[in-house]
Amino acid sequence: MLLPVFSTEVLDKERTGLKILQVIRSVDPRGGGPIEGMIQQGEEMRAAGHDVETLTLDAPASPSDERLSDSKVHFLGPAFLGYGYTHRLAPWLRQHGPGYDVIVVHGMWQYHGYCVARVARQLGLPYVIFLHGMLDPWFAREYPLKHLKKWLYWPWAEYRVLRDARFVLFTTAEELRLARESFWLYKVRERLVGYGIKARQLPIGSAREAYLSAYPALRGKRILLYLSRIHPKKGCDMLIESFAQLAAQYPDTHLVMAGPDGVGWQAKLKARVAQLGLSDRISFPGMLTGEVKWGAYDAANVFVLPSHQENFGIVVAEALASALPVLTTHQVNIWREVAESRAGFIRPDTPEGTTQLLHDWLDLTAEEQGAMRQRALRCFEAHFEIRKVVGQLLDALADAAWARPGMHSFSGTGLAGQ
Repeated sequence: MLLPVFSTEVLDKERTGLKILQVIRSVDPRGGGPIEGMIQQGEEMRAAGHDVETLTLDAPASPSDERLSDSKVHFLGPAFLGYGYTHRLAPWLRQHGPGYDVIVVHGMWQYHGYCVARVARQLGLPYVIFLHGMLDPWFAREYPLKHLKKWLYWPWAEYRVLRDARFVLFTTAEELRLARESFWLYKVRERLVGYGIKARQLPIGSAREAYLSAYPALRGKRILLYLSRIHPKKGCDMLIESFAQLAAQYPDTHLVMAGPDGVGWQAKLKARVAQLGLSDRISFPGMLTGEVKWGAYDAANVFVLPSHQENFGIVVAEALASALPVLTTHQVNIWREVAESRAGFIRPDTPEGTTQLLHDWLDLTAEEQGAMRQRALRCFEAHFEIRKVVGQLLDALADAAWARPGMHSFSGTGLAGQ
């Protein structure tokens, strides 16, 4: 695949000391990967000498990650309805927006992106969009009625938000390719910047006891760890059914389904587990944080994420950083790096594929599993350690702030195909 080439005329200004505003709908840590990525990127950019602030449409008393207390956060909520409207945002941006070199919008389909774009047009402010996989055509296939609703909104709103952005930022080449397939009316300046997380602050293995002390029934078990939101797109139901097929053959295994239940699905999954007679073999500890979360990685035998759609998968990177092999699907956009590093197994996002993933791992010898653990850590260090990728993001933000906008790198017309 040919990636876009950019021609920008850089203005006469040093590319240091950027003042950056990150805008996101919510900083509630239960929101998953985009919030974690935004926080870690902000920390790294500040460490590199840049001034990074965050604007959220949460109310001041809303749940937020404790790490944000070390940075300047503007709470403009509460926002209303699923669209996240608040009358406070536009006046704030008009007053304070010119004081920033560049605005980074995280996500789309909500008011904060539309409002930033509208004010940016009025005042000539440079902004970029981090899509976080929200143009993956999987959503159109899975939720056709919602996609139709988005089409009604797209031409006069979101299409223009992306069209007028200095750059639309992509974390993987696969995300960039897939985004071109969602809407034929699509005109953007693409920029591939990569994505990553920090290496573990706790040494690998050091948090194991913290986790097992919290969940002593798991001592001596081979733990298959799922750690992500409890959501249909993650393949949780397939994983439970596949584990049920192998449970009798591997009596020392235990499946941990850890993560927040954002859509009210967990009760139904638990009922199915009880129906299968596996309530003592499958547990739902909820959202794990801090040392206990890292302890879950340390205590696990392998990490499993049979997702139907995943733009990046920060939990996959966390598992690799913990020297934990990964069982996942071709729908997780970093599957190629995992496969090429032989740091796990990749199968289709089907019931059969999920069952095969478990067989792939459980049929390995202890020596083969140990070798894969070493490769998992090397995969993280080579591809996903944040210091290797944050420089590309900073280059993009500097170009957005201090270079004249280049040509749109891709324009879909719908007349001659994509």
